[in-house]
Amino acid sequence: MKKSCIAMLLAGGQGSRLYALTQKAAKPSVPFGGKYRIIDFPLSNCANSGIDTVGVLTQYRPLQLNSYIGNGQPWDLDVADGGVYILPPYLGANEKGSWFSGTANAIYQNLSFIETYDPDNVLILSGDHIYKMDYAKMLREHLEKDAACTIAVLQVSLQEATRFGIMNLGEDGYVCEFEEKPKQPKSDLASMGIYIFNWKKLREYLIADEADPLSSKDFGKNIIPKMLAGGEKLWPYRFQGYWRDVGTIGSLWDANMDMLSSTKINLFDPSWPINSRSSVCPPHFTGEQAVIRHSIVTEGCEVEGHIENSVLSSNVRVGAGAQILYSVLMPGAVVENGATVEYAIVGENTVVGAGAHVGAAPDGSESWSVATCGPDIRIGAGVTIPAGAMVYESKEV
Repeated sequence: MKKSCIAMLLAGGQGSRLYALTQKAAKPSVPFGGKYRIIDFPLSNCANSGIDTVGVLTQYRPLQLNSYIGNGQPWDLDVADGGVYILPPYLGANEKGSWFSGTANAIYQNLSFIETYDPDNVLILSGDHIYKMDYAKMLREHLEKDAACTIAVLQVSLQEATRFGIMNLGEDGYVCEFEEKPKQPKSDLASMGIYIFNWKKLREYLIADEADPLSSKDFGKNIIPKMLAGGEKLWPYRFQGYWRDVGTIGSLWDANMDMLSSTKINLFDPSWPINSRSSVCPPHFTGEQAVIRHSIVTEGCEVEGHIENSVLSSNVRVGAGAQILYSVLMPGAVVENGATVEYAIVGENTVVGAGAHVGAAPDGSESWSVATCGPDIRIGAGVTIPAGAMVYESKEV
């Protein structure tokens, strides 16, 4: 079953900066854009790029994610000579095992899976990015440049560069230096955390890194610097298009708002569909007094109130006189009569009580926060959640 390239998708992150939204589920399974979950994007990219063998490395609260992925059928990854595989940490007989201790260690623990397919190259992906990318183009460039590793990079401003791993290039165009979140960046090429490795080379470095007791077992901190030190050829693949890391409440809200703009990311392109395991729901229903403006409203929603510049996932209910402004309502959320939700994310199956007020419009400062309500929170009638408040699932108001 030799393959030219297989993908290993890192999907075990806890997502602690998403607070209540990831208290019961891994970050890649968080609902997004009304119809999707975050992991739909890298899985769809793999299928659309012709990569039909994907190992999904899970760790933190994997049950929902495992159930969602299933056999990969929604993404056309249920193939006989490949497919999608859930790969949790495991302990074999007479072995010392542990949870994945870093991104490199996660791949190391799955050497036997990769070797089953004897690939020439391995694509390493993150499960928490929103973007559309043709990995086949990246693979072609990787082969043309005879690189040991090709790293997808995005051009950012020098101000933003301090938040990323930055690739500095030599005169020949290859990577000559990697800096993790530099205070004074020399380049504006930020690593996207997407890599294609020559498998034989990567295997050598993974085994050596695992034997290093001082290593963090991380690609950015350890493997890439060691490959540079070893004189390996590292090539930057320049990506042009929409890409967003949705690891924080603010970035998740921003990305959902971007879905309302066809100029940001086109979800209607038949040549590059983003597929998902959609719920079986009745059509959405709008009452006589309902108002919906510039919003996404998906299957199973019942709307009696006012919706504006918002994203409503499946089976959301909005009562009469309720207002939803610049907000994201995840599956099963209920906003009762007369309540207001603005500039907020309401988690799955959360109930916003009648007359409650969640969130507030930005105050003009750069530090304003999105109000968040987590799963299973009941917000009592008339209670106001102030702008920037984070309400956790264990707290009732």
